[in-house]
Amino acid sequence: MSELQMGALILGITLLVLFSGLPIAWGLILVSVGALVIVKGAASLANIPLVMIDELASFALLTIPLFILLGSAVGSSNAGRDIYESLHRWLDRVPGGLVIANILACGIFSGISGSSPATAAAIGKAGVPEMLRRGIPVRLATGSVCAGGTLGILIPPSITMILYGLTTETSIGRLFLAGVIPGILLVSLFALYAWLISWRKDKRDVAEPVVYYTMSQKLEGLGRVSPFIAVVIAIAYAMYGGIATPSEVAALSAAFAILLVVVIYKERSMADQWKIFRETMRESTMILMIIAAAAVFSYMMSLLYVTQSAAEWLVAMQMNRWVLLAAISVFLLIAGCFLPPVAIILMIMPVLTPVLEANNFDLIWFAVILTINMEIGLITPPVGLNLFVLKGVVPHVSIKDILYGSMPFVVIMMLFTVVLAIFPDIALWLPNKAMG
Repeated sequence: MSELQMGALILGITLLVLFSGLPIAWGLILVSVGALVIVKGAASLANIPLVMIDELASFALLTIPLFILLGSAVGSSNAGRDIYESLHRWLDRVPGGLVIANILACGIFSGISGSSPATAAAIGKAGVPEMLRRGIPVRLATGSVCAGGTLGILIPPSITMILYGLTTETSIGRLFLAGVIPGILLVSLFALYAWLISWRKDKRDVAEPVVYYTMSQKLEGLGRVSPFIAVVIAIAYAMYGGIATPSEVAALSAAFAILLVVVIYKERSMADQWKIFRETMRESTMILMIIAAAAVFSYMMSLLYVTQSAAEWLVAMQMNRWVLLAAISVFLLIAGCFLPPVAIILMIMPVLTPVLEANNFDLIWFAVILTINMEIGLITPPVGLNLFVLKGVVPHVSIKDILYGSMPFVVIMMLFTVVLAIFPDIALWLPNKAMG
């Protein structure tokens, strides 16, 4: 059996194991250990503990639990509701202002939490019931929040970008900056779509009931969320101004977020604090275990010469670079329908990195293409994590309506990847301008 045939067999078995419902980390380790024992013998397992320890010893990994702590602190409070409410007060005279407020709130909350499910849950819990109460079509209401929540893995700080940077050995600071302009443009496109749909609906039907707010009410709402907006600005200034490293920024912003939650939302009891740290520990442990297991999987694939053979085969095919990019994008879209972003990055990028470099693709730019593809996976079945998160928030709405409501936003994201492929400076201008 050739290395490529062996790799195809291992990949097929891995997908079957992961689809069985076994936790991703244990599934990857099970496949890796089984393949090594069968092909190389039990002696090949001696290095597995060292591989796992070496992978987790990276200082850069410290940013992951700290940014998760930041997101957990904000997500445990009513910050999402306040961000949405404040934006709604300023957009009360705009057609579809309520929907646009939810989309913009998703963008801002993404810049604080770095988590797509947390964004969808926090904004959806406050925004979707209010939109439905005011007559917004159920599919537009749920689809806008479900798709807006995916921005959590694109707009910095992004856990996905951190993992990509560690896997491909690229600058995390550049990756964060590369996601800023595409993230803002996607928020704008989502908002434009919501405005067009609402404007047409208002012309065709009776307009939704409108509540107008006074300037004092608008300023009052802005006052409650301004500290959290300040956190986003502080993160950007400290990280890109050369004042602090990503790890230091993550630690300071997490501590500041906990302080804001205690002061503004009065979450001072041990039960409140325990909830924050429990969620942080649970999610951090899950991600770090997947990272360690993926290191073992990569070690196994490399030891069996599967990774090298696959990369050499793809390079030897000498495909047109745009055909190659289209094929990779289709593969990522399909993989994103079944696997979470963390697993895709850690399993696929060791193979794709040399292929992308051989075809002169910029790895920073590709990170944005990859992330948007994984965003689409978050709102498409069968995994579609954000679909089920939002379903849990609004249980009376069918999963079918949430899915159909998300599809126009999926089309927008697909078209945006095409634009990004044609104009890579959309992602690269800011990191090149800021960091040279």
